[in-house]
Amino acid sequence: MSDDVPALAFDDEGLLPVVAQDVDTGEVLMLAYVDEAALARTKETGRAHYYSRSRAELWEKGATSGHTQVVSEIRIDCDGDALLYLVDQTGGACHTGYETCFYRTIDGDEVAEKVFDPEDVYG
Repeated sequence: MSDDVPALAFDDEGLLPVVAQDVDTGEVLMLAYVDEAALARTKETGRAHYYSRSRAELWEKGATSGHTQVVSEIRIDCDGDALLYLVDQTGGACHTGYETCFYRTIDGDEVAEKVFDPEDVYG
């Protein structure tokens, strides 16, 4: 590891934002958060793990839906306060059924494909 890699700068709640990006297409899939445990689990398993702020718990992407993320590489930004997961996404990344959480413009136009029905997956 290079000597110029900054220390991770978790926020006051012990979290870091993570952008998940498709390793093949470069498409930004989602933004989530990790705590130290989620990051350690991701590094250990090679599968994306995040920290759910709403449920206050660690979760593995795709554990319920089957729409998993295998992490090819983890990058750190220049300040150490954000991460980038380069992932191989299976299925949709968004719980609403779209391939990416960034599926609409600020004007409400849908610009991504819906790839599954959330009712079928989550009930």
